[in-house]
Amino acid sequence: MSTVNPQPLWQPTAERIAEARITRFQAWAAEHHGAPADGGYAALHRWSVEELETFWKAVTEWFDVRFTTPYERVLGDRSMPGAQWFPGATLNYAEHALRAADSRADEPALLHVDETHDPRPVTWADLRRQVGSLAAELRALGVRPGDRVSGYLPNIPEAVVALLATAAVGGVWTSCAPDFGARSVLDRFQQVEPVVLFTVDGYRYGGKEHDRREIVAELRRELPTLRAVVHIPLLGTDAPDGALEWSALTAADTAPVFEQVPFDHPLWVLYSSGTTGLPKALVQSQGGILVEHLKQLGLHCDLGPEDRFFWYTSTGWMMWNFLVSGLLTGTTVVLYDGSPGHPDTGAQWRIAERTGATLYGTSAAYVMACRKAGVHPSRDHDLSAVKCVATTGSPLPPDGFRWLHDEVRHDLWIASVSGGTDVCSCFAGAVPTLPVHVGELQAPCLGTDLQSWDPSGKPLTDEVGELVVTNPMPSMPIHFWNDPDGSRYHDSYFDTYPGVWRHGDWITLTSRGSVVIHGRSDSTLNRQGVRMGSADIYEAVERLPEIKESLVVGIEQPDGGYWMPLFVHLAPGATLDDDLTDRIRKTIRTQLSPRHVPDEIIEVPGIPHTLTGKRIEVPVKRLLQGTPLEKAVNPGSIDNLDLLAHYQELARTRP
Repeated sequence: MSTVNPQPLWQPTAERIAEARITRFQAWAAEHHGAPADGGYAALHRWSVEELETFWKAVTEWFDVRFTTPYERVLGDRSMPGAQWFPGATLNYAEHALRAADSRADEPALLHVDETHDPRPVTWADLRRQVGSLAAELRALGVRPGDRVSGYLPNIPEAVVALLATAAVGGVWTSCAPDFGARSVLDRFQQVEPVVLFTVDGYRYGGKEHDRREIVAELRRELPTLRAVVHIPLLGTDAPDGALEWSALTAADTAPVFEQVPFDHPLWVLYSSGTTGLPKALVQSQGGILVEHLKQLGLHCDLGPEDRFFWYTSTGWMMWNFLVSGLLTGTTVVLYDGSPGHPDTGAQWRIAERTGATLYGTSAAYVMACRKAGVHPSRDHDLSAVKCVATTGSPLPPDGFRWLHDEVRHDLWIASVSGGTDVCSCFAGAVPTLPVHVGELQAPCLGTDLQSWDPSGKPLTDEVGELVVTNPMPSMPIHFWNDPDGSRYHDSYFDTYPGVWRHGDWITLTSRGSVVIHGRSDSTLNRQGVRMGSADIYEAVERLPEIKESLVVGIEQPDGGYWMPLFVHLAPGATLDDDLTDRIRKTIRTQLSPRHVPDEIIEVPGIPHTLTGKRIEVPVKRLLQGTPLEKAVNPGSIDNLDLLAHYQELARTRP
């Protein structure tokens, strides 16, 4: 790719740079910890990875992390996997998340929005009171540090209260969204054996009510470790037999008691998309998440008490956990429960307007859907409060950058970010003091030694390579659940380059210091030794108005050949005739290269995704290689299992 210095799409003003928290942090760290005072972000980042222990010590001091027992040193063991952070220290995540209640009791901690788009506040005082009441009730139910507490909940204030109360007692939180079917939930929760289940009777989405009482009954039957089920009547139904009422557990005026736990005590369990086998149950720590999210939200996202933080997400995606951590910086968190496009495609912009969001996060797919639908955010809404629009989930195509710039505001900070459920954070993305270039993430994040490596482990610049992280991050999993010898954890990240985290993405680190994400390396297209990212092809093809979505895979043939089909899901009314086929090929050849042109273009009734919205390239590849459906994919992890039958049939009938 070309890394000739193009003109940036956005450049922060001198005033904005001076006001950014990361600027003030750098000056303070220079005075107190020997960080470079000059050289801007590049110098600060270099110091943060070269002086890793000093950097993280500085983060804990800058954000006034309260250690009830002091740590012996910052990094007891830096080997990966198995790094030991802040050994000897004790603290509590929930205590830090509720600190703003002391000074801003009557201001909103949460703004809850449903499909009426009418925000309803929960004050810091009321959030703290509910957490205190529920934490006391959890203790009365026998919940002890290390016990798992689960939620089958939408993105509502009750979910935040339940997470914080669980953390307050030292329990381990885990959640799924209520659009997950019973099998998907059980594949996750049965692994961790929860003792309490918080659940709704149903949810509202797309203007309709979805009753989930039968699913809840099945979960209760299939989770024998449950001691209590808590009913939240979102649809107004009575609690089922034996269930406790949410209102009764949160009615007391009780100050929360925060269990002081070791730094590496489990905070929550997140799950990989689990496209094959059971989802990986990733365990992250109270202290690791606390310091990583303070850094990410307070410095990179530039969030503070005057901000309102809205990210479209569900409780089944790590971005929900990341969103809740906005409370750590004293920020008002916006919770939207509903369809991202109801009653129309521009719904999320209306929510950003009505909540006064200063940082609005969404998916790259939503941005491109708005572009295709002819949405005009700034024409139709007052978005003057929005300082930053952030995107994740997949690489934001260049057209997405330009559309946000043109249709939202010319002085808009556009932050395309990339990380993973695996670390519940970002490897690269938002930096408020750096320019934004089209199609690029601004820079690697502080404390993250992000590199691009070739197969032999040689670092690359301005070339596509494997995304690796060569030093430990505090939010890396402390372990996987039910992985006693650590083999599954090791094989997931450390098998390719011993002692170095390989994430499974293709990236380019440019000579400017910015980052380009090209898609997953484990489904990489590799023609005649040339590696290509699928995201580049999607970006080119999906500009065509006839293409709703696409999927490309590369399959090694027994005779040594290589078959690279492109599957296209057409927009309503479109036909895959010779003209459209030729235009697809020409578009790819012109915008990418002749090597990127697929061998076949095949119309399909839809593109399958994981439940968190990612295209499933690897299972489709396995199906086309003849792997039986039940071995190619975990059925409970797919949004529409029927679609896979089409690919399975294609594998059976293809000569």
